[in-house]
Formats: sequence, structure tokens, C-alpha cells
Amino acid sequence: MALMHVDFFSDVLGMCMDMDVILPQQTNGQIGMEGKASTGSYKTMYLLHGMSDDQTVWQRRTSIERYVSKLGIAVVIPTTHLGFYTDTTYGMQYWTFISEELPRICREFFPRMSDKREDTLAAGLSMGGYGAWKLGLRAGDTFGAAASLSGALDIEEDVRNQADEKKKHLFRGIFGSMEELVGSNNDLFALAKKQVAGKKELPRLYAWCGTEDFLYQGNLKAWKHMKKLGYNLTCEESAGDHQWKYWDEKIQDVLRWWLGIDMDIT
Repeated sequence: MALMHVDFFSDVLGMCMDMDVILPQQTNGQIGMEGKASTGSYKTMYLLHGMSDDQTVWQRRTSIERYVSKLGIAVVIPTTHLGFYTDTTYGMQYWTFISEELPRICREFFPRMSDKREDTLAAGLSMGGYGAWKLGLRAGDTFGAAASLSGALDIEEDVRNQADEKKKHLFRGIFGSMEELVGSNNDLFALAKKQVAGKKELPRLYAWCGTEDFLYQGNLKAWKHMKKLGYNLTCEESAGDHQWKYWDEKIQDVLRWWLGIDMDIT
């Protein structure tokens, strides 16, 4: 595999941004790891971080490079700060950046990344799980599948029940008032219903959440809603809370689910 740290300028955000990019490489002599390169275009996973993190975190806390080394896929890990993958009320267009500008830039920089929706996955944890499902639901022409690990899927309840005053101000700056949030395209429940009503091509969805996670009840509510609407949803739960030892394991399940394989990638 090749690991690249990319500094680039975003016209949408009006500032320099960062992403880590993993690209397939055929190798035979690496000690302890096999590298595989696909012929033709690369399937690509956009891997999103949570609230406290940046583009380095998946590399630092998991073995994601090793997991994809046998699969011949590309991985894009961008930073999006605390923007919740949303065009914020304070003027920072993180949604437009992640859903439109970033895929275009990546395909310009790395022309072998596939531009087919069925070859493009959004995945993430916590805030990134919310962002991943939002990409699948709202940018389905680009992202054919979306996977959430411990995702903030019931954003209305997460914001409404927020006790921390600083976070209340943060969420108000991102989403606006509760009246502006509920029923909008930032509300995954409303967004999913709109996509069905509009007869849009629906994404494949995956979710995992630990039963001791503070976001567990919101996940159960979201899963029930998606199933009722007829989405192709694979949802799993197991013992666990909100920490990396579970996400390191479950991102492997995400890859197997997305690619339709049953192989050891550890």
C-alpha cells in the first residue's frame, strides 16, 4: 500500500485542508503484509472521523492500512473539523465540501479512483457515522453505500438532550434552531423519508452500535425507521461502548459487508 498525506486548498471552505489517502500497491517483498493492486479503477472508501478527531485518527487507532492491503481498494480519510458534515449556519460549507468538492478533487488527483456509485462507500464513527449515512442518503449519485459505527443517527434527540452549554452553542451554530433542524436535510429521519417519497435510488446501509453506548437507543430508533421505509439495512449490535477497540474490529466487518466477501483481512 501507499500512504499519502495530502495538503490541498478547498475553494468551498476557502482554506487549506488535509486528507490521508491509502492507495493499492502490488507488493511481494513486504515483511508481514501482502499488497494487492486491482486492475482498472479502484473502489474507494471515504472514512470519516468523529468529533474529537482529524484525518490522522483512523491511521493512529486502527490497522486500516493493513486491512485493505489485500483488497485492492483506495481509502480517503479527510479532516472536516467540528462541522458535522453540514453547511453550517455560520457559513462554513462542510456538506458541500465532503459531498461534492472532495470526491471531485480526489478523482482529479487520483484518476484511477472509480466514479461509479456502486464502487464508492462512505463510512465513519460517531459524528462520522452521521456524516456517512447523510452522504448515502443525500448524495446517492456518488455514494452507493454507507456504514455507521456508533453513529449519531438520531441527531434531533442528540441535540435536544445536550446538557453541555458549550456544545449547545456549537450545535446551534451548525444546525440553527431546533425548528430549523427538525425535518430538514440534516435530519436523517426526514431525509430518508424524502428520498423514498422522491423515488430516489436508495443506498445500501450498514450500522453497528454497542449496547452500552450512549448513542445506542438513538441507533435502535434509526434502524427501525429505515427498515419501515424499506431500506436495504444491515444492522448489528453487540456488547460495547464508545471506544476504538470496537471500531477497529467493526471496520473489518464493514469492508466485508461492502465488498461481499468472507475472508480474513486482519
